[in-house]
Amino acid sequence: TSLNLEQYVSEFSAQNINGEQLLQLDGSKLKALGVTSSQDRAIIKKKLKEMKTSLEKARKAQEKMEKQREKLRKKEQEQLQRKSKKTDKSSSDATEGTNEQ
Repeated sequence: TSLNLEQYVSEFSAQNINGEQLLQLDGSKLKALGVTSSQDRAIIKKKLKEMKTSLEKARKAQEKMEKQREKLRKKEQEQLQRKSKKTDKSSSDATEGTNEQ
């Protein structure tokens, strides 16, 4: 509708074209859906390309965030393990000092 192509909405709906399927459409599939105007097909294909690019950027950003979170989790675990070892060593040293007396 925002592209002023509302005349194709009924056919896309009738064919149950969802978002995932929409991204897979090419020129021949658009023709089969009744998009006979080459100008309209070009507009749709351009917008689909923009959408795919945006989705890919969002996916990469999400992956980057997940990697950063995992890196932070690992770093926190390592710090906890080091603290635990220090605590264990301090307890062990104190026990040895008591045993020596």
